[in-house]
Amino acid sequence: TTALKAEELMGLDKDQARALVRDHDVIYVYHNLIDAIGDKQVSEERVFEAAEDTIEEIVRLVKKLNGANAANMIVTADHGFIYQHRPIEESDFSSAQVEGDTILYRDRRFILGHGLKANHGLRRFTPAQANLQGSVEVLIPKSINRLRRQGSGSRFVHGGATLQEVVVPVVKINKKRQSDTSAVEVEIIGSSNQMITSSQISVRFYQATAVTEKTQSRQLRAGIYAQSGELISDRHDLVFDFRSDNPREREIPLRFLLSRQADAFNDQEVVLKLEERHGETSHFREYRTARYRLKRSFSNDFDF
Repeated sequence: TTALKAEELMGLDKDQARALVRDHDVIYVYHNLIDAIGDKQVSEERVFEAAEDTIEEIVRLVKKLNGANAANMIVTADHGFIYQHRPIEESDFSSAQVEGDTILYRDRRFILGHGLKANHGLRRFTPAQANLQGSVEVLIPKSINRLRRQGSGSRFVHGGATLQEVVVPVVKINKKRQSDTSAVEVEIIGSSNQMITSSQISVRFYQATAVTEKTQSRQLRAGIYAQSGELISDRHDLVFDFRSDNPREREIPLRFLLSRQADAFNDQEVVLKLEERHGETSHFREYRTARYRLKRSFSNDFDF
């Protein structure tokens, strides 16, 4: 395990970066632009600009690590922050008096010490409540009030218990090896007339290439739907796993029968959908579509 600053990582050449990743199981990269700008009174008003710059720099860091063969990355933060662009007013400061046996550290949004005493404006946390080891206690001002601290800015603050301060992003980045396999493509071959005038329609589905070691089969389901998404025909499960080099042997002819619910959508556009299951879930995503105009003059016994 090792740790380094963001600028140190960006200063490495390609071979040095790859050696760093190769020689360590865990690498911590520390980026501190937001705090460096926000914690200073003279620059705290530029904290949003610093946040935008940080995102751009983190993207460059991820690309640098990606190019160095880092397979798994986590981007997170140690804390959030509160920022008020307007000048801080007297009412934004806590009037509560800090009391305790020993004050170890005082910040604008928290106090560390021993024997600390809670009051109307400050909430006390024991080490156990704060999930800390040792005997240090914590005082945090209620709401978004600040504690006075000489020589520091007050519009950008952190360390308290508001959601803005304690909720942090966790972005997981996983670099998977690019697979050289793919699934066969399937095309819809309908009649030249894009009009449905009866209770059934015949369609052919064509598997564009033969299944090989690197071109895998594809499973789809097919049905005709109204624009509202309602299924108005029977639905078919199709498997395209043909290995023949003869294109005619890679076709599936199919006849769809419209349901009686289709009558409600007469003289409207309907959609023939090919859908593919999303991974191992029960959800399907649209793969390919063909649009038809439903123009039936009567119903017959083929309806179901």
